[in-house]
Amino acid sequence: MWMGIDLGTQSVRAVVVDDEGTVHGSGSAPLASHRAGDRHEQSSDDWWTAVVGASRAALRDGHRPRALAICSTSGTVLLTDRHGRATTPAVMYDDGRAPGRGPGRALWLQSAYGPGRVTHQADLIASRLAGRPLPTDSSHALKTGYDPEREVFDTPGLPTADLPDVVRPGTVLGEVDRAAAAATGIAAGTAIVAGMTDGCAAQIASGALSVGSWNAVLGTTLVLKGVTATPLRDPSGVVYSHRSPDGVWLPGGASSVGGGALRSAFPEADPAAFDTLAEAYEPAGAVAYPLVGQGERFPFLAPDAKPFVLGAPRSDGELWAALLQGVALVERLCLDYLDLLGAPVDAALTCTGGAVRSAYWTRLRAEVSGRTMRVPVCAEPALGMAVLAAYGVEGTASLAAVARRMVRPGEEFAPRGGGRFTEPYLTLVAELERRGWLPAPVAAHARARTEKAHT
Repeated sequence: MWMGIDLGTQSVRAVVVDDEGTVHGSGSAPLASHRAGDRHEQSSDDWWTAVVGASRAALRDGHRPRALAICSTSGTVLLTDRHGRATTPAVMYDDGRAPGRGPGRALWLQSAYGPGRVTHQADLIASRLAGRPLPTDSSHALKTGYDPEREVFDTPGLPTADLPDVVRPGTVLGEVDRAAAAATGIAAGTAIVAGMTDGCAAQIASGALSVGSWNAVLGTTLVLKGVTATPLRDPSGVVYSHRSPDGVWLPGGASSVGGGALRSAFPEADPAAFDTLAEAYEPAGAVAYPLVGQGERFPFLAPDAKPFVLGAPRSDGELWAALLQGVALVERLCLDYLDLLGAPVDAALTCTGGAVRSAYWTRLRAEVSGRTMRVPVCAEPALGMAVLAAYGVEGTASLAAVARRMVRPGEEFAPRGGGRFTEPYLTLVAELERRGWLPAPVAAHARARTEKAHT
């Protein structure tokens, strides 16, 4: 048995799975946030309370996992003392009081509260389980200024003594001590394996871990994460790469389009009923750019970008269709941009996230992108951490090999031909370029890829 713990924004989730990935126990516990203006904080004591509740629920049938790993939200940090005890609230990944990339949040915390050891969300829980401070992993450290290629921090202004030691994900860090075992129900001596961020955890759970594989996570927003043999260079900085435990690279980018735009436009909608209405509009008579809010991060950087709809939808069903199609069109543009950077992107896509509950939307995305979409049976981040725990303890040469054993394939959606969405795609590309958000070389490459696909 293997255990994965996922520290999310709204809850903590724990699962216990066997060697074939079958879930034998699961549990969750809610988390509360403290928000005011730009401020978004959580209490590390609340994290621990939620971990205790989720772990005990997952282990209620008496299972004894050999090892566990932990993922958490990328960019969430706090300061601790030399014993690993929190000395500040946790500043969440979307707190607006300090820059999110690099050491900005840690510097802000030190300026507000004084010196302290920089600690990530997963680090705090791992240390509580072990009863002593532990190193962090290079995945969580990435947004605190860690360079995974040179394997050093690039953090001007932060004293070296305040930075944690860093190891690769999958490294065995220590064991659960007796006090933590009494609280959580996790047996003393259970190995603690260095984890990864929640996005990487979801990618592991998707099984998209061989070079050329890509995972599209569509929920409130859209995230694409893939695998390359070497780091993917992006001069614009919208794509950045984590380092996999087995040495390959996990490039990815996060767009601000997604299902959040649907909820904003139709807060009371029954998605299944609206999907049925949308089938009459393929393609819709309007082209939508369905940003969830202001600003875009991928496949271009445009802080001033705003959502728009070109044309006038004739009904709620057509507007719903335009929003679904708009997300799919941006997903296609993301893939074209990754191709421009030199990434292999023509293989099937593994699809995860809340949007896969809509078979209609997944089938639509397959047609728009021209790629087969595969939906695994279970792709939650906690499962990804159970896979990583097994990899770390077994010493297997390939994380992909462990994932092939533990990630169970599900439904597959093949694209339909005909190019029905070519015109809407080119219309969206032209409009994004006209507004000055999409760089001309990216737009030109998207057009060239489209033309090549139809010759």
